[in-house]
Amino acid sequence: MNPWDGPRLVCPYCYSAFPERRIRFRCLGRPGPSGEICPTAEDQALRNHLGRRERLPPVFEANGRRPRAVCPACSGTTDRKVCAVCHARMPVNFGRMRGRTIALVGARDAGKTVFMTVLIHELRNRVGDRFDASVGGSDDHTRHRFGPDYESPLYEEGRLLQGTRRAAGAARAPLLFRFTGQRRGPAGPRPRHTLLSFFDTAGEDLSDEESVETNLRYLNNADGVIVLLDPLQMDGGRLAAAAGTRLPLPEGPENQPVHMLERVTDLLMRREGRPNRLIGVPIAVCLTKLDALRAEMDEGSPLHRPQPGAPFFDESDSQDVHAQIQQLLHRWDGPGIDHHVRNHYRNARYFGVSALGGTPTGDNRVRGGVRPYRVADPFLWLLSEFGVVPSGSVPRPPP
Repeated sequence: MNPWDGPRLVCPYCYSAFPERRIRFRCLGRPGPSGEICPTAEDQALRNHLGRRERLPPVFEANGRRPRAVCPACSGTTDRKVCAVCHARMPVNFGRMRGRTIALVGARDAGKTVFMTVLIHELRNRVGDRFDASVGGSDDHTRHRFGPDYESPLYEEGRLLQGTRRAAGAARAPLLFRFTGQRRGPAGPRPRHTLLSFFDTAGEDLSDEESVETNLRYLNNADGVIVLLDPLQMDGGRLAAAAGTRLPLPEGPENQPVHMLERVTDLLMRREGRPNRLIGVPIAVCLTKLDALRAEMDEGSPLHRPQPGAPFFDESDSQDVHAQIQQLLHRWDGPGIDHHVRNHYRNARYFGVSALGGTPTGDNRVRGGVRPYRVADPFLWLLSEFGVVPSGSVPRPPP
């Protein structure tokens, strides 16, 4: 990339990288000064990258650093900026606010879709209050989809969401959110916006040649990775599960937690391109469904504590949880996962979460409502690593 192009931007939809000046514009399709109207046509780039068949006015090149451009065909002025590669319409102030791509990856039945839904619900409610921040959809696709397709079925109807489908063929569009807090400056408080892009990746996509290109591009440009591992797919976890827990069907070797993590590592190593260095991207390794296994933990375990509530990421609490999860991984699945993480990643942290707070019924219903535990912890750790939220430690009495 030419150094004069300026900093690299990453499209929050297709995860392609390009400089700001290469952002393109789409004609508004209205009569220009001469009365000409640009004809609409199916945009092949949108169809290829996002699976969307739409008839839209044409896209043209101009200086993407400028807020508007003149269509060379009809001479009409437009402010509609689109990605240089996939032609998706860019969020408001794209390139002017810091974008953060968080890759959410997990094997089948690890609970990715439920985790993401509960995480966003928590960010918009309890965590938003905790950090005096607001979280909202950053495009119409997210605003129109998240409520009826994700939040309402789980929170209002009490039914589980269907698992992530493989991405072969048309890609799934990610969900975009804007996390807005405040920072203090000489002129007083100012809003601080962070654009968050979530792409829910099925673990089996990472070994499927037809969809690995999308996932490689996604992980190549991710600022942080959250990997969800299902302890009920570990031999020790299945034996330790509470009575009445609905156990997932045993997976084949290719979908075992450690092998799914190895596939993520393979893609990230291709990104780094330096086999003799630890992978630099921060990775949060999360054990899900801990509600079914809490009886296995000692009474003094940090995973019996209430969720942190201070207006910063509690680093000491997180370190305690990290050590506890490390012990549980060795107990339930042997040393393989921990050895893999320590030998491949420079900045990794373990977490334990429960998105639902209880075991669903046989007909995929949520009993007693959603009662999440520590779902936001891995996300807040990444935001603290990015400098978006502060970190600190709450003093605790010695044990």
